[in-house]
Amino acid sequence: MTRIFKTQNQRRARHLRKSMRVMLPALLLSMAAGAFLAVPPSNAYKKIVNEKEPRPTPWIIKGCEIKPKTVCHNADFRHADLSQANLAGADLRGAKFARADMRGINLTGADLSGADLESADLRVSKLIKTKLVGASLRGANLEFSRTASADMSYADLTASNFEAVKAYKSIFVGAKIINANFSETKLYYANLANARMEGTKITFAIFQGAFMEGCVGCPHNW
Repeated sequence: MTRIFKTQNQRRARHLRKSMRVMLPALLLSMAAGAFLAVPPSNAYKKIVNEKEPRPTPWIIKGCEIKPKTVCHNADFRHADLSQANLAGADLRGAKFARADMRGINLTGADLSGADLESADLRVSKLIKTKLVGASLRGANLEFSRTASADMSYADLTASNFEAVKAYKSIFVGAKIINANFSETKLYYANLANARMEGTKITFAIFQGAFMEGCVGCPHNW
């Protein structure tokens, strides 16, 4: 009797394995098809785009029209959004830009002598031939900006970030460059005469052809 039951169980097991071999591929195919159908098409999702509001025309901030060659002495732009603004050739002497968003701004040929740019965000900005004589750039961020031939004579660059700035032929005569970040800054033929460079990070900075007579802390043997 025991042998008969054992034989029957073996037959059932063989039948079950055979059935599974037949049914399993069909079951997996069905599951895959269901999962495919459950995935919505790519165009079913609503695209979220963060768009900035268009600038007004004319664009005026505290009485100053934001445009090339504008004249706004001592203007107050503190905490203002000036990102991507075009102020090329503008006369902004003595203006206040403390903590302003100036990312991507174009200040080519502009005059910001005596301006206050403390903690301003000037990343990827264009300051070619810009006058910043006696300006305060304490804590300002100019990372990846272009300052070729800009005049920063007697400017205060304490704790500023000039990382990877292209400062070809820039003028830093008598400038205060203390605890700043000049890593990877390109200072080809820059004028650093009588400047003070103390505690400043200059890892991979390039001083080729730079004039450093009278500069305290400059890498004279670069």
